[in-house]
Amino acid sequence: MNVRSEADASSNRAMAQLLRAVLEGQGALLLMKEATTGRYVHVNDEMAAFLKRSPEWLSGKTDADVFEPGIATALRAAEQTAQSQSGPLVSDHRIEWAGLRHDFSVLRVVLDGDPGADRLLCSVWSDQSAARMKEVQMRTALEQLEQQQRANEALRRELKDQGLRDAASGLYTRSHFEDQLRREVDLSTREHREFALVLIEVDPLSDAVLALGDPAQARIFEAMGRLLRSNTRAMDASCRLDGTRFAVLLSGVGLATAHSRMEGLRRQCATQIVVHEAQELGFTVSMGVASFPHTAHSQEDLVAASESAMAEARRRGGNHVTLASIRFEAGGV
Repeated sequence: MNVRSEADASSNRAMAQLLRAVLEGQGALLLMKEATTGRYVHVNDEMAAFLKRSPEWLSGKTDADVFEPGIATALRAAEQTAQSQSGPLVSDHRIEWAGLRHDFSVLRVVLDGDPGADRLLCSVWSDQSAARMKEVQMRTALEQLEQQQRANEALRRELKDQGLRDAASGLYTRSHFEDQLRREVDLSTREHREFALVLIEVDPLSDAVLALGDPAQARIFEAMGRLLRSNTRAMDASCRLDGTRFAVLLSGVGLATAHSRMEGLRRQCATQIVVHEAQELGFTVSMGVASFPHTAHSQEDLVAASESAMAEARRRGGNHVTLASIRFEAGGV
């Protein structure tokens, strides 16, 4: 070996000694091996305590003598990677030891040994289990906090929404519906587009339903609410006006399309079976369909046109959908 090599080896030995002194003073786990054979050259007290072996017993041993095959293979693979690099290598290892799980961050660096001797592989083991457990706990706490915030927000929306909905049918109340109707009239006027208003009344109930009283009628109103919700879109709005009367606002829909959709709803109502106290109950509805601006040019006229069309449906015996008359403007030649 030339003078330069001897100087490098001496420098590396001094570095190894300094590293051992610093780490042992900090209580770190230190393990030094022969790079080629993997035999333990030095194990500090902290590493020996973790491995539950004496430093004397560990001297000359390899990972295969200490760890189970899967762990030993993973450690050896990381060491071979470290030897192929010019600088230090940091890798993570999860090790089950003495009934506990440890997450280690291992820093490996290769140092030249004494002249003519094998190189040394120095590894410093830092147990990250506590820190990572805190990270997991923090993430869990944050996730729980976010879930709680979402639940609180959903509850606030639900409580706010409950004040806008009819308890029996689950539909919007009349006051909220009228606000939406005013907004739809304003929007349609500005953007020159149409929408439809449908007034609905449950036809006179059968004697069987009336004999069962309010609970049976409540089941029918619940069914009506479900059918209206399932037959309207998110941009539409439906409400229970009062008693047996309901209303539907179909945004951006013309008279013909509204009639087609409400005819489908009418058939569903006529075939819907409501069960109360083991009795099957049925109901039908009468509907009046008007559109803005084709059958009316103001909110008041639109409601009146729908009312008139619904009254005509009832005069026809109920279970019917009637269209409001389209208004034609008088004009000259």
